[in-house]
Amino acid sequence: MADEVEDEAPLQAATSRPTSDLLAIAAVRRFLAARFSFGIAMQIHDVGVGWYVYSITGSAWSLGLIGLAVFVPAVVLALPAGEVVDRFDRRLVIASAYGAMALAATGLLVTVLLEGRSPWPIYGFAMVIGAARAFAMPGLQALLPSLVPRRLFASTLALASSTWQVSVIAGPAIGGLLYAVGPAVVFATALTGFGVAALAVTGIEPRPSTARREKPTLDSLFAGIRFIRSRPSLLGAISLDLFAVLLGGATALLPIYARDILLTGPWGLGLLRSAPALGAATMGLVLAHRPLGGRAGYKMFAAVALFGAVTVGFGLSTSLPLSLGFLVLLGAADMVSVVVRQTLVQHDTPDEMRGRVSAVNAVFVGASNELGQFESGALAALVGVVGSVVIGGLGTLAVAATWAKLFPGLLSRDRLTD
Repeated sequence: MADEVEDEAPLQAATSRPTSDLLAIAAVRRFLAARFSFGIAMQIHDVGVGWYVYSITGSAWSLGLIGLAVFVPAVVLALPAGEVVDRFDRRLVIASAYGAMALAATGLLVTVLLEGRSPWPIYGFAMVIGAARAFAMPGLQALLPSLVPRRLFASTLALASSTWQVSVIAGPAIGGLLYAVGPAVVFATALTGFGVAALAVTGIEPRPSTARREKPTLDSLFAGIRFIRSRPSLLGAISLDLFAVLLGGATALLPIYARDILLTGPWGLGLLRSAPALGAATMGLVLAHRPLGGRAGYKMFAAVALFGAVTVGFGLSTSLPLSLGFLVLLGAADMVSVVVRQTLVQHDTPDEMRGRVSAVNAVFVGASNELGQFESGALAALVGVVGSVVIGGLGTLAVAATWAKLFPGLLSRDRLTD
């Protein structure tokens, strides 16, 4: 109750100065703290897993299998996870997912301490991460709109996205430096970060909801899919991002670029993984202060096309500074697409269905990162690393052009919110 009184004034003032006043809301601060800690831990974990697996296998195919191991449980559990998020306390669902990730990090820590040389146990822990993310991602997406009034959601989303991207900037760099000390230090740090995130999210006090929860049935399990199919703009935005991420998954091959093409070490891999987040965080802060406004659909398609073009540029680059520049632009373009898609999903979805719709969205977009890793690794094994990245970027350009014709309503969408 104290937080409600404390936050009333900031809520009233936030329409004119969204960023500073949103930070005065206790629930928003705790959400951002949980998101930041999780982001740092996840990025450190990913750097450690990628470098460790490549160091013991020397195989692009093995890197691709990491993405597949995360993707499969995320897809299998997506619909049940959405039902759970809509049925139970979203904070506890998220905290439990973070706890499972901490257990996976513990397993990885034990593996490296025992100097394991087989990647198969690591794939098993990756499956645990994928299962946990199936619950954490829709939980976070569904929880965020309950923290602030609807009129403040777009600014809150941009601020939350920027916070995430700051963690994605810092996390890989920290992970690269920690790996120089030893892989055990990497996974011990990731374990700590997951634990801190779990504690932070349990302290969030969401605003009261008057939404009615229907009884769980087999029909309600698929309600999120039906809802998205009934709204072409949502379907177009989610599927566009799916194929853009699926084809443009160059980040899966960054360990190979760092070691074999750009001739750097773990620190170089950390810089490469941080660069897209730097661009995304910068763009997120810009959008938090200056929302997209009109012609939002056109701007989303332009951003996806830019994403594809700079992916091609990165694939052909043999210079570390130039490669970093391309990745910064890639992250900035991706942030525009993320803000448009997430705002459409949350603004156009009633609260009682947000968990199920967000779960479908998580499969299309979040899990497609991992499937994109597998696609990039498999294609690289066939046509080479550079060819895989260039083909993916050209494919993204083709998808943007095709979706503009298939979803004219999304292309012509003017404003994201009323």
